[in-house]
Amino acid sequence: MVFNPYPLGVPSRMNVGQIFECSLGLAGSLLDRHYRIAPFDERYEQEASRKRVFSELYEASKQTANPWVFEPEYPGKSRFFDGRTGDPFEQPVIIGKPYILKFIHQVDDKIHGRSSGHYALVTQQPLRGRSKHASQRIPTSGVNAISHPFLSRVSP
Repeated sequence: MVFNPYPLGVPSRMNVGQIFECSLGLAGSLLDRHYRIAPFDERYEQEASRKRVFSELYEASKQTANPWVFEPEYPGKSRFFDGRTGDPFEQPVIIGKPYILKFIHQVDDKIHGRSSGHYALVTQQPLRGRSKHASQRIPTSGVNAISHPFLSRVSP
């Protein structure tokens, strides 16, 4: 899995838990361990998650005799090399084993439509919400884009 660092990646969402989970997953797979981390463990000690992840990576590096698992210069990251040139990439990269949960949507539970009913005067779209017997709407920005005078000149 590749995380995009910019613009909507981990830093902008401030979810470093994904990175810690990925690194701890690597340590766990090398040490054949499973981890259960309590939420909000930072309230017990400053940077408790980071310390735990780095200590497990260090232990995995020692037990498996793989120095690339934990390098002191950039803990939790490893150097990658370009396969064509053999040159190292500019920045080290996090390697790990992420755990992804599949979020299943049931279309039958989500779909809603109507043939008549109330609508908004400005956008000429259905009112919001099922409770008002409404239907799906196009966001206002989309309505403005569709009704733009130069739209006929845009090709798909």
